[in-house]
Amino acid sequence: MLPSRPLLRAGIFALVVLQALASDTFIAAVYEHAVILPDPTEKPVSPDDALALMNKNMDVLEGAIKEAAQQGAHIIVTPEDGIYGWRFTRESIYPYLEDIPDPVVNWIPCTDPSRFGLAPVQERLSCMARNNSIYVVANIGDKKLCNSSDPGCPSDGRYQYNTDVVFDPEGKLVARYHKYNLFMVESQFNYPKEPEAVTFETPFGKFGIFTCFDILFYEPAIVLVSEMQVDTVLFPTAWMNVLPFLTAVEFHSAWAMGMRVNFLAANTHKTSLAMTGSGIYAPDGARTYSYNMKTEDGHLLVAELDVHPRLSPASPPAVNWSSYALNVERFSQNDHDFTGIIFHDKFTFTELTKPGGNLTVCQKDLCCHLSYKMAGKRDDEVYVLGAFDGLHVVEGQYYLQICTLLKCKSTDLDTCGQPVESAQTKFEIFSLSGTFGTNYVFPEVLYSGVQLAPGEFEVLNDGRLISKTKPTKPVVTVTLFGRWYEKD
Repeated sequence: MLPSRPLLRAGIFALVVLQALASDTFIAAVYEHAVILPDPTEKPVSPDDALALMNKNMDVLEGAIKEAAQQGAHIIVTPEDGIYGWRFTRESIYPYLEDIPDPVVNWIPCTDPSRFGLAPVQERLSCMARNNSIYVVANIGDKKLCNSSDPGCPSDGRYQYNTDVVFDPEGKLVARYHKYNLFMVESQFNYPKEPEAVTFETPFGKFGIFTCFDILFYEPAIVLVSEMQVDTVLFPTAWMNVLPFLTAVEFHSAWAMGMRVNFLAANTHKTSLAMTGSGIYAPDGARTYSYNMKTEDGHLLVAELDVHPRLSPASPPAVNWSSYALNVERFSQNDHDFTGIIFHDKFTFTELTKPGGNLTVCQKDLCCHLSYKMAGKRDDEVYVLGAFDGLHVVEGQYYLQICTLLKCKSTDLDTCGQPVESAQTKFEIFSLSGTFGTNYVFPEVLYSGVQLAPGEFEVLNDGRLISKTKPTKPVVTVTLFGRWYEKD
C-alpha cells in the first residue's frame, strides 16, 4: 500500500530536517532575476492584470526554485521587486499588494489560501516551497488598513510596505520583514514606525533578513548580527552598481567578511539601470557570485556554507581595525596631495609615483597607510591612495571613513574617483590600514573586469588588509570601507 501524499510530504520534510541537523554545512541558492516589468502607468490596473504580470515572474522564479531544490539547496533567495518590478506610484502599486499576516498565526497558504482573504501570491509562493521541500525567500508588497485614530495613518487609509516573506519547506509563513530604510525613489511605500529585527531558526542555523538599502544602516543590519547573533543574512535587493566601492558583489562580499556571517544576496537584473551582481558569501570570501552587464538573462547560484560560520576554522578572527595604523609612524607623505570626488564625497588623494614604497594620506582623524609593490609601473595608468572622513549626504545620510588604493580613469588626476572597471597594472604585494574610529569596516578588493579575489587577500587582526598571495589579476581598488554609525 502506497503512503498518502500528505504522509509522503511529511516524510520528505522530516528527512530534509534530519539531514540538515546531521551536517555542519547546508546548501544555499540565490537567483538573479531579469524581472518582467509592467507598463508604466499612473492609474491602477485591474487586480486580474496585476496578478497576470506577477504570475509571469513567478513562473520564472518557480523554475529556478525547482532547479535549486534538485541541486540539493535547503533555501533560495529571490530579489527585491522580483515579482512585480518597479515604475509605480502609491496608487498604481495597490493592485499588486496583499495583506500579509504576522507569522505567529501559524499559516500555510498553500493548504488554507483564503484564511486571511485573497492571497494568490502568498499561496503560490507557499506551494513552491512546499512542493519542492525548500525554504523560499521572496519580496512582495504588504497592505495594512488604518484609520483616523492613528495619527500616522496616510490619507488613503492604508499603510503600504516593501516586504520580504519566508516560507519553510512545509509552506508555512515563518518570517515577514517590512523594509525600514527606503531608497529615495520608493515613494509608493511607507516605512514601519519602528525598525524590525526579524530572525527565524532553521535546522541549519539562525537566519536574519533585511532589504537592499538597509545594509548601510545600523538598524536593522548591525542589530541582527551584533545583537541577535544570526549565522546567515538573507538579502533580497535591487542594487544599482556604483563604482568604485558600492558595486554589488564587491560590497556584499566585504560586508559578509566584516560582519563574519554568511550573506545570501539576490539582485534583480537590468543592465540599463546597472542592476546586476548576486552572490553567496562567507566570512572568508565569496563561495560563488555573478556579475553580468552583457546579457539580460537570469542566473541561479548554488553553494555550500557552514551552518555556524563564526565557529568554522576558516572564519577570520575578530579585528581591531585601527591597532596597526595607530601604532605605526606615518609613512612618507607626498608633497602633492590633492582632492577629488568619489560619489559626491571629497577625498584627499596622493599619487603612487613609484613602482613600490610606503605612503600615508590623512583627512581629519583618518590616516591611511599603504605599503605596495607593483609588478611594473606603467606610464598609461595612475593609482592613488585616498582618504575620506565625513558625512555622505546624497541618497541618504551616513558617516563614512574610507581608505582606498584606487586606479584613476585616466592619467589626468582630475579623473581620479570616476568609475573604472578595467586595469592593466598588477601588484606584487599590498598592505592597507587606517586609523579608524569605528569597529565596522568592510574590506574590498576588486580586480579588473569587476572580479573578486577570493583567497588572495586577508585581514590581519591588527586591521591590515594584505595580499595573501601575489594578485593574479590587475587591481582596480583595494579599500577599507568604514561606517561610523554613531556619527550619522
